[in-house]
Amino acid sequence: MKVGFKHILENQFEVFTLRICRYRYLVIIGVLIVAAFAASGLRNITVDTSNESFLFPDDPVLIRYEEFREQFGRDDVIIIAIKGDDVFTFEFLNRLQNFHQKIADEVPFVASITSLINIRETRGEGDRLIVDDLLTTLPTNQNELENLRRRVLANPLYQNRLISADGEFTSIIVELSRFSGEGGLAVDDALSFFDETDVPTANNEKLTEAEIHQLVMQMDEMTRQYSIQGFEVIMAGTPAVTDTLKLTLQEDVRKFIILVVAVIMVLLLIAFRVIGAVVLPLGVVLLALVSTIGLMGHLGISVKLPTVILPSFLLAVGVGAAIHLLEIWKQKRASSEQDHQAIASAVRHAGLPILLTSLTTAVGLGSFSLAEVAPIAELGLFSAIGIIIALIYTLLLLPAGLAILPAGKVKKSQPENEGEHDIINKALVNIASWSVRKAKPICVLSALLLAGSLLVAAQLRFSHDVLSWLPEEWPIRQATEMVDKNMGGSVSLEVIIDTGVENGLHDRNTLIKIDQLSQEIEDDPIGALSVGSTLSIAVLLKEIHQALNGNNPEYYRIPENERLIPQEFLLFENSGSDDVEDLVDSRFQIGRLSLRVPWRDTLEYSPFIDIVNDKFKDAFGNSATYEITGIMSLFSRTLEAAIFTTAKSYAIAFGAITIMMVLLIGRIASGLISMIPNLAPIAITLATMQITGIPLNLFTMLVASIAIGLAVDDTIHFMHHFHRYLDKFGDVELAVQKTLLTSGRAMLTTSVILSAGFFVFCFASMSNLIQFGILTGMTIILALLADFVLAPALMSLRYGKIYPRETKQEKTV
Repeated sequence: MKVGFKHILENQFEVFTLRICRYRYLVIIGVLIVAAFAASGLRNITVDTSNESFLFPDDPVLIRYEEFREQFGRDDVIIIAIKGDDVFTFEFLNRLQNFHQKIADEVPFVASITSLINIRETRGEGDRLIVDDLLTTLPTNQNELENLRRRVLANPLYQNRLISADGEFTSIIVELSRFSGEGGLAVDDALSFFDETDVPTANNEKLTEAEIHQLVMQMDEMTRQYSIQGFEVIMAGTPAVTDTLKLTLQEDVRKFIILVVAVIMVLLLIAFRVIGAVVLPLGVVLLALVSTIGLMGHLGISVKLPTVILPSFLLAVGVGAAIHLLEIWKQKRASSEQDHQAIASAVRHAGLPILLTSLTTAVGLGSFSLAEVAPIAELGLFSAIGIIIALIYTLLLLPAGLAILPAGKVKKSQPENEGEHDIINKALVNIASWSVRKAKPICVLSALLLAGSLLVAAQLRFSHDVLSWLPEEWPIRQATEMVDKNMGGSVSLEVIIDTGVENGLHDRNTLIKIDQLSQEIEDDPIGALSVGSTLSIAVLLKEIHQALNGNNPEYYRIPENERLIPQEFLLFENSGSDDVEDLVDSRFQIGRLSLRVPWRDTLEYSPFIDIVNDKFKDAFGNSATYEITGIMSLFSRTLEAAIFTTAKSYAIAFGAITIMMVLLIGRIASGLISMIPNLAPIAITLATMQITGIPLNLFTMLVASIAIGLAVDDTIHFMHHFHRYLDKFGDVELAVQKTLLTSGRAMLTTSVILSAGFFVFCFASMSNLIQFGILTGMTIILALLADFVLAPALMSLRYGKIYPRETKQEKTV
């Protein structure tokens, strides 16, 4: 950026600020009106932590999943697992029946309940096919109990669905309703925008988060009520995990906002010792926060998992521009400048780098706006918008506020010559001198550290496992792991087979292929995954065929005579059961194969899905089409999108910010060199993740793009002031000293506040947020060290100790 153009911009900043000071009351009123309008959208904010929320509505995987739900209902069920010394006792079965009935009577939004009480039992009596509930009446004597035990343990339909292999666990499967008569969640104010309120909407809306929460809470209360010695009840399943996740995030976010505000207040008071310097920056960032969240409400954007970091992020990051302005304003006031002129001079001095740092931070976060993971894209977009809003409010409200509020008593002295009197200034001068004089060894060691870190970071793996984010001792995690271990799994994969013709599922060869694939997948573990149970129309047909042949287990197979197949299905439907509807469409053209597997890291699901896909391709070829869907497919697609998003966003952020640095400095070589202090801290952080076993997940993947956007802020301030003083004095060491004595203190203050703002996440309940906070805070500290030590060393090597005056107006190289 040419010197003349810089001066023009700086002059405009000064003139603009003087006008703001002159019309300060009108400016404040105008900004408050705009902020109030934006904040009015808070009432429209909803919370969505469902698995579907990770993908955009037009994502083919999500579209396929919604079509599956329309046809067959929800596959994300609640599993109530019950452990007893012996399931087949009078006391246990009686309590199970009461529990089942209480759920049916009192729990809302339930589509169906399945347990040993009402599971289908298909049997033949003479020439009749009987389809009835397993326990229309409870056993009354020991012989009936033993007969029940034998029938249950021998029925493949019940295995790992309603009874464990050892007979010690049974389950109640609760399928949620698809539709709702009520709508989403509402909010009242900025600090409570995660609270829930039911809002009426049109009929046939999807079941809302609030309704799922109500269902889960009632189920949780019942599990505690019915759980006793010998009848130990636990609750698992995707809806229960998701609800726990949402409640935890809501609680944590409120805590984060309060802690971040407290941290900012304390550190600002320590840094400036003026009440106005605390009230004004906080007021600016709080207004920016409610405006940004309100804008989300106006646009109908719900708060999702990664976007929960947005409030505390904006509070910590948004205050940075205000700190730089206040630090320069403090120095100008100390130089005896008049109030309005001191404010205008501060904006003239810091306005351009503040503008550029806000833009680079917005670019760093905005790189995620092109993500294929919906909440990541929304976080990137609204973080960038929030940063720009905070910048605008800072440039308008801060000067207007300083012009109104009493500034407090400021020490009259020359701040740049206080080194001998001020410990911090003395330390900054010493750091500047040491960095310039030891430039070569600093750069060599930094290069080695950077190269080593990149090699280690290249081994990082991706992960998407929301269950692992919860503490190991939490009931929902223990329950899910127990269900996976004893009942075969809590996550579903669905394969939809379309024969292309009506009654295509009456074809014997098609049914045999489905049955053989089911057996093959269930019997042989694929990688680290074992399938607990499978269910399809082929299983139902074998069940019917066995019943029609004297209940002989040898006839548990697909009929050899193809003409019997439609007849047997017709007999089953005429028996009064509607279970066929859960497995095929009304034309017998489309059917489903349901696989139940344990909850694992999505990294393990992707190869599993690929192998299942290959098996169906080999079996069916062109004779039928098939699609893989279900909760597992959503997990897999989310991970795939996250991997692509990470690579793309890192490249966009680094490339765009590098271009902006070159434009700012006006020298290509210096601009490229200036990116090294920003790249090194990120590489070290990524290497630390690999060494400590922290994977790249939907939260930790944000660290690099957030960090580069924030780290470059200090670099911009350093480079802007360094080249100003270099052109003025022609001495690199003196230029570094002057830079650290002016912008260095603000860099230190903002970095401390930023890192503290992210370290607040250490108080989170979930490991992913703790990791995100520690890693981002650590990166900010490393970036500050790089700007204090590595950047001066690089500039020393770039220009030499003395910068020849004849090359001051150096051309772009």
